[in-house]
Amino acid sequence: MTSDKFFSNTKNSVNDMTKGSVGKTIVTFLLPMILTNTLQQIYSIADTLIVGKGLGDDALGAVGNMGPLTFLIFGFSMGLTSGFAVIIGQKFGAKDIKGLKRAVASSIKLSAIIALIITFISLTQLRNLMILLDTPEDVLDMSLKYGYIIFAGSFASIAYNLCSSVLRSLGDSKTPFYAIVFSCTFNFIFDWISIFKLHMGVEGPAIVTVISQIISTAILLIRLRSINIIIPSRSDFTIQSNTDISLLRNGIPMAVMSSITAVGCIIVQHFVNGMGVAYTSAYSICGRYLNLFMTASSTTGQAVSVFISQNYGSGKYNRIKRGLRMGIFISLMTSVLFGSLMVFFPVTLSSQMLDGTLQIELAASYLRSLGMMLFIVNMLYIVRGACQGMGKPFIPMISGIAEMILRIVTIALLAPRLGFIAAAYAEIAAWIGAFSMNGAAYIYNIRRLFRFGHSRDNTKSKKA
Repeated sequence: MTSDKFFSNTKNSVNDMTKGSVGKTIVTFLLPMILTNTLQQIYSIADTLIVGKGLGDDALGAVGNMGPLTFLIFGFSMGLTSGFAVIIGQKFGAKDIKGLKRAVASSIKLSAIIALIITFISLTQLRNLMILLDTPEDVLDMSLKYGYIIFAGSFASIAYNLCSSVLRSLGDSKTPFYAIVFSCTFNFIFDWISIFKLHMGVEGPAIVTVISQIISTAILLIRLRSINIIIPSRSDFTIQSNTDISLLRNGIPMAVMSSITAVGCIIVQHFVNGMGVAYTSAYSICGRYLNLFMTASSTTGQAVSVFISQNYGSGKYNRIKRGLRMGIFISLMTSVLFGSLMVFFPVTLSSQMLDGTLQIELAASYLRSLGMMLFIVNMLYIVRGACQGMGKPFIPMISGIAEMILRIVTIALLAPRLGFIAAAYAEIAAWIGAFSMNGAAYIYNIRRLFRFGHSRDNTKSKKA
């Protein structure tokens, strides 16, 4: 059986994104991803609502205070597995079955090693990191109780990220959606039970989160085992230096980018924590809302990255440009929608999860400021995803360093004068700097492709 016939075999049920209408291909792939990530963010907000209403604003601050730290640690693993998925997507686009299986096997090995390291470091250094963050004494113990459980389940989180990244690199965005529907339903029900019926405190939601990740991973594994073209043999798990180096060359920069970006957020969190518990609580719910309203564009960036990785591997460079334009269009539409909510209804949004008048006022001013500039970060996700999909992760990594520096410098300079709102300006400064760098990198790389590469894309095809 030829590779083309094997790839089109319905038993493998993979999605070849190198053919057909660009717009239809991206939108069809994107919609389940948006639903998946939106459900995750809605659950995050629901979880915050349950914790805040059931345990109070201090508990809400304790859980929210872990946000930048979990972003730092789990963001590294998410970046790493996303980087691995780009290589897998390129192998898939090139119809390289042998290389595809080796890439999957090496991704499993490397992810297991990273999981061990992350679990050890996070569990042994969590208290020191919390103290370094200047966590208020009122919430330190609760933050630690929550954090130790979450980080003890690092293996489940990393396994889920790897499985979902591999499936998406093959064009399957539906199975992760099914898994997250179950996960969010499980989380919501048992979070409520753990707090209001079992009176477990912040430990309850943490335990429920880890269990749901384990179950979600199991669902994804069942799906992966049905895709013959990626099932590695025992020999594929032997040391493959070229494959391992290729994966790490792409995965490490993306992981570092995520972590470095998180470091900037942690520094901002440090400044906010120093202002008091009310400010910590307000900043916590602003982060939840911001993540929710950025979900559509961040997900579009992921979809564009997968689309471009397959077409890059297949040598269809004209489709890369059309895919980017579609991503930008979607990004701008979501900016108008969600930016308007943040600008015109910030008090309504804030009061849904906060009770204190001061906290609501602080959160509303933060949301209003960022809502007016939301289009910048949404565009950033698209151009960054395009660079990553072409296997060019170093500029995104450098832009992550720039983001960190801009956040730190802005908050350090403005916080003494402007107070809490300086945190919003730090975000905006980071977005502008990162977007400028990634936009320039995309233009440079796409021009090089057309100058030195040979596109096999049929630009006259009506289907494209």
